[in-house]
Amino acid sequence: MDTFNKKLLMTFLIIFLCIAGLVLMITWGKINPFLAFLIVSIVAGLLLGIPFNKIIVSVQKGIGDTLGSLAIIIALGAMLGKLVADSGAAQKIAAVMMNAFGEKYIQWALVVTGFIIGIPLFYGVGFVLVVPLIFSVVYQYKLPAVYIGLPMLAALSVTFGFLPPHPSPTALIVQFHANMGLTLFYGLIIAIPAIIIAGPLFAKTLKNIHSVPLETFQGKSLPAEHLPGTVSSFLSALLPVVLLMVTTLLAYLITPQTIAGRVISFLAEPAVVMLIALGFATYTLGIKQGYTIKEIMLIYIDAVKDIAMILLIIGSAGALKQVLTDSGVSEQIASQLNGVNVQPLFLAWIIAAIIRICVGSATVAGITTAGILAPIILQSHANPSLMVLSIGAGSLACSHVNDSGFWLFKEYFNLSIKDTIRSWTMMETIVSVVGLIGVLILNLFV
Repeated sequence: MDTFNKKLLMTFLIIFLCIAGLVLMITWGKINPFLAFLIVSIVAGLLLGIPFNKIIVSVQKGIGDTLGSLAIIIALGAMLGKLVADSGAAQKIAAVMMNAFGEKYIQWALVVTGFIIGIPLFYGVGFVLVVPLIFSVVYQYKLPAVYIGLPMLAALSVTFGFLPPHPSPTALIVQFHANMGLTLFYGLIIAIPAIIIAGPLFAKTLKNIHSVPLETFQGKSLPAEHLPGTVSSFLSALLPVVLLMVTTLLAYLITPQTIAGRVISFLAEPAVVMLIALGFATYTLGIKQGYTIKEIMLIYIDAVKDIAMILLIIGSAGALKQVLTDSGVSEQIASQLNGVNVQPLFLAWIIAAIIRICVGSATVAGITTAGILAPIILQSHANPSLMVLSIGAGSLACSHVNDSGFWLFKEYFNLSIKDTIRSWTMMETIVSVVGLIGVLILNLFV
């Protein structure tokens, strides 16, 4: 075995031991996940050869980068979600949806909603927005939370990994000079079976998972005459989605360099959208419903208290991801597999999946794989649109404890690590495998 292979094997062993240690600290040792992540991140940095003076820099960068994009959105989303719950809007939304679709089809209604919401939104934003809708149905009608909620989140995940304008697919389209419209079309063809299999069909095996989600979204049951109106309830809850869709569309129609273009770009920022939506809901679901400003602010304070630890855990998961990225793990794996003689689309999926499992970031896995495989595409004449989708599918494989999405799901649904792996990790892996199969089938015809 040559030196490089020995080094790669040692790297895999270190990653495995660190992840196993993290799981044992949290489950067996009952150590808070935030502290466990910090300890494991530092140990991983030392074992992987990052200089002493750079380890804490990596940890700080990982926490900062992760929370920098999510902290405002998660905090404002929690405030909006708690107001929607406490005002009775969630109760109204649940009643209307149940009357329209019935309990038999409510899961499918949420899946379609998640898919529509997921197309224009980043995953973290979409997650925070759909969770109150899921929990409103769950609490009102005493339904299993994971069974009802996971299919909707599967739809979000598929749009994030497969479809532009999300960051990784869009970056891959540019790098491979693929046609965006064609990639989107192929992506939709693959997305539908992936969502159905990983969502409603797989969720049937999860009905017995006990989940008592965050109290933030447990609104008190109010008399029908005290509930907000249907339009007010839906518009207040879904205004962020509406605003993001509208601003995304306008961004394509208006030149970015103009004043109007710059204004639209500013308004399209998720944090700005969430702030506008919260202001709107403060009036429609708060003041208009008879709440005082002081009472509304107390609701918001309670909401932030409930998600404070979630923010720390997600940030510390970002620290481990950054340490693994800075250690050069992804480049080692990719360069070793680059010379393997297999079908290019399958090779792309394998490389992206292994990097995703080791590093935890779908975006890092996708972009790193693209950089390694760019020369292969020219040599093999592989379809660039299908290559984008194959890498996207691989980058979603086996989300586990080094992925912030894993912890979002675990903490919001209040699950054990075992049940999170059984539900979330399996769902993401099914999406990934079905995506690969879809790519290989399409490759026979295009």
